[in-house]
Amino acid sequence: MELIQQVPELSAYLAADDVIDHEHPRVREVAHRLAAAHGDAYAYARAAFEYVRDTVAHSMDTDDPRVTWRASDVLEQRTGICYAKSHALAALLRARSVPAALCYQRFDVVHGLVAVRLPGGPGWVRQDPRGNGPGVDAQFRTDREQLAFTVRPESNQVDYPVLYATPHPVVLSALRAARDRPHLDATLPTNL
Repeated sequence: MELIQQVPELSAYLAADDVIDHEHPRVREVAHRLAAAHGDAYAYARAAFEYVRDTVAHSMDTDDPRVTWRASDVLEQRTGICYAKSHALAALLRARSVPAALCYQRFDVVHGLVAVRLPGGPGWVRQDPRGNGPGVDAQFRTDREQLAFTVRPESNQVDYPVLYATPHPVVLSALRAARDRPHLDATLPTNL
C-alpha cells in the first residue's frame, strides 16, 4: 500500500501541538532517557516503540477506566487505547527529530497506528504500539510491516493510506468527549 502524506511538508510531521506535546517535560525526560541508551535514530525509534508498546497498558486490555489522549498524560499515567498510545509514540519520535505520522485502519471501529520515516530508510513504515497479547505480535520493523492486526478487505476492513500530521478530528473528538473508557468504548469512531 502506498502511504500518502496529508501535508506535503515533512516539517509538519515533526511539529508539537496540544496532543503530540513533545516539548512537555515528561515527554522530554522519557525521550532523553531512551536516547541516552540508544544512540542512532533506528535504535532510538525501536526503543521508543517498545517503550510505548510494553510499558503503557492498553486500557481496554486492563479494564482501566481512564481516558488519556495527550502524549504527556499517556506517558505519565501509562495507560491509553491505541490512539493515545500512538500519540505518545509520535511525541517521543518527534522529540528526537524523527518524523512521525498518525494513520488508521478500520475494523469494527477505527484503529490508530504510527508511521515513522527514518533517515536513510525506505520511506514511511507503519508501526503499531497497541500492545501484544494472545494472537497479537506487533514488532518494530522497517523491512516490512508487522502490525497488531491484518486488514481483510473481504470483511469490509480498510487500511487508510493517509498519513496525518495531527490526530484525525473524528478520533480526537471521541477521545475528548469521553467521560471514561466505557463511554469511549461505546462512542469509538467506525469510519473516518
